[in-house]
Amino acid sequence: MQSVAVHADDPADVLGGLNRILWSEAHGQFVSAAYVWIDTENRNALYSAAGHPPLLCWRKTSGEMQRIESNGLLFGVEPDSAYPVCSVPLEPSDRFLLYTDGVTETENVAGEKFGDGQLQRVVRDNRLHSAPSCHVSFRAVAMMARFLPLFPPRSASFRPQRRRSQSAPNGPRMCCAPRTSKVRRYGRLAC
Repeated sequence: MQSVAVHADDPADVLGGLNRILWSEAHGQFVSAAYVWIDTENRNALYSAAGHPPLLCWRKTSGEMQRIESNGLLFGVEPDSAYPVCSVPLEPSDRFLLYTDGVTETENVAGEKFGDGQLQRVVRDNRLHSAPSCHVSFRAVAMMARFLPLFPPRSASFRPQRRRSQSAPNGPRMCCAPRTSKVRRYGRLAC
C-alpha cells in the first residue's frame, strides 16, 4: 500500500498500483474498489473506480442527485488495467455517498432488490437535515432493516413448528419456519 500512497492525489495511479499488487497476489479472485481524492483548497474531487457502483453526489444548491461513473475493470482481471478519472467540482453543501453493490443488490424475502432508487431516496429524504453526513448512512441502514426484516412476516407459506428448547428440554416452543425452498437460501430461522 505504501508504494501507491505517494500517488494519493491521482486516483488512476492508486487504483492501477493496487490492481497490479492484487493481480499478482489474489490469483483468480476479483475485487471492486472506488477512490475519491478531495481537494478542499481547490474545491474539487477526483473519482475513479474498479468495477464499482457509481458515486452519488447530492447537490444541495441545485437540488439534484448526480450519479458519477468512472470505471475501469475489477481488480485482478488484467495486470495493467486503465482507470479513468472524473473531476467533480465541489460546493460546501455537496454530499458524496460511496456504497457497495451489496447494498443495492440485496434482496428481501420476496426476491425484490433494494435497488438504486431506494438508496437515492435515502439521500434525497435526508438532504435538508443539518446533521452530520453519517446520519445518511444510519438512515440507509435503517431503511434496509425495514426492507429486510430479520424474520419474514407470517403468511400462508409459513407455519408454526414445535421444537424442544435446550434451556427447557421437556417443553415445546413455537417457531416460525418457511415451507418453501427459502429455508435453504436464508437458513433456518432461530427462535
